[in-house]
Amino acid sequence: MKMHQRVAEAERVCGHHFENQDLIVSALTHPSAAEGRPVSASYERLEFLGDSILGAIVATDLFERFPDMDEGALTQAKISLVSGKMLSSVAARLGLAPLIVMGESERGTGERGMHSALENVYEALVGALYLDAGYTTTHEFVLATLGPEVSPALAEKPISPKSRLQEVTQRELHCGPEYRLVSEEGPAHDPTFTSVVLVEGRRIGRGSGPSKKSSESAAAVDALVRLGYADEGDFDGAGTTN
Repeated sequence: MKMHQRVAEAERVCGHHFENQDLIVSALTHPSAAEGRPVSASYERLEFLGDSILGAIVATDLFERFPDMDEGALTQAKISLVSGKMLSSVAARLGLAPLIVMGESERGTGERGMHSALENVYEALVGALYLDAGYTTTHEFVLATLGPEVSPALAEKPISPKSRLQEVTQRELHCGPEYRLVSEEGPAHDPTFTSVVLVEGRRIGRGSGPSKKSSESAAAVDALVRLGYADEGDFDGAGTTN
């Protein structure tokens, strides 16, 4: 798809024609497709701005919609609404996936890479809209796209995979899981940790992540899936239930 076609479709999705076309082009460009070019050529800076604008819009909307919610519930609802899983899902529903310009190095990352890119592009579009059209248009876009996902259920505290596995093993096996770090690889600035989870000395799950904690969560998810108590889609990128 040519860039002008991607831009035209993205403008249709946003409901706005960009006076500054560089903004919309950057919002659709993955960093892998902008190597050797200025940082503004990809969506990274716009994503940074969009994240803050999106947070303010969502917080205001939740505050106005649910006058009886306390701070804790509002915070949890906001976390759920701007989670990577939610934004990726909304961006996919809007048809943004085929509009993203990816570099060769990212084209083989599959579903995981696209999930992250969709989340980032949504936030970048929010940032681009804010700069080109102002707050009102941006607010309208966010409410039109994220608004249908708003419900009081978002305020319910999610269950972590480690907590769920603890419940399952205690109930079924009358003992708790044990986590062990089995490897740490990669450079100091970008490590990959791998952990296993055992019950009564038997390995029931394995997982990797950028921190020891995230690798344990991934191992717990793997165990729950293997034991038949969850599907892989039951947990978002932060390791919490949908």
